[in-house]
Amino acid sequence: MFFGNFTQVEEQFELSAQRGNAMDPTNAIERFEVAGKALGEARHRNREEGFAIIVEGPRDKVALQRLGFEGPIEVVNRGWGMDRLVAYLYETYGTRTKDRRSTMTLLMDWDRTGGKLQANLRRRLESFDVLIDEDLRKVLMKALKPETRVVESLGGLSGALAPYMSMTSILRQEDSNPSGGN
Repeated sequence: MFFGNFTQVEEQFELSAQRGNAMDPTNAIERFEVAGKALGEARHRNREEGFAIIVEGPRDKVALQRLGFEGPIEVVNRGWGMDRLVAYLYETYGTRTKDRRSTMTLLMDWDRTGGKLQANLRRRLESFDVLIDEDLRKVLMKALKPETRVVESLGGLSGALAPYMSMTSILRQEDSNPSGGN
């Protein structure tokens, strides 16, 4: 499950913190693994369930597409007012899935401007009772802060993140077919 895996990612960060190396820039392999797994989970939901990823601009969208996101990716900076965008997101994706999970995640940059935009969008969407997932942003913010603070840079990190994203897909296939294909 999407939330369960993010909980596991958070637990991995806590274990790293207990070992004293959670935010240590020298543990890039572990941090990229955590980020890649989170992106792999989000990519799966985006592809298979129509889980919308909401990003700031067109370059962010291109970066996610470079990482294999093929489902809905919505861009905030499209020339619309915030009210119109929120109404569009509400009408297009609804408030939650049938199994009461979020239908979208907000993935703004993890700089000051992105944080303000994230908070503004969250507040407006929640006023429509839309369930928002912000776990992906939280994980990426913790794992990739030394390397980047912007979503559009994820495309440039695709070589380092893709193996862990693919590993998530392989593990998901094994979970759905425990008998080994027989």
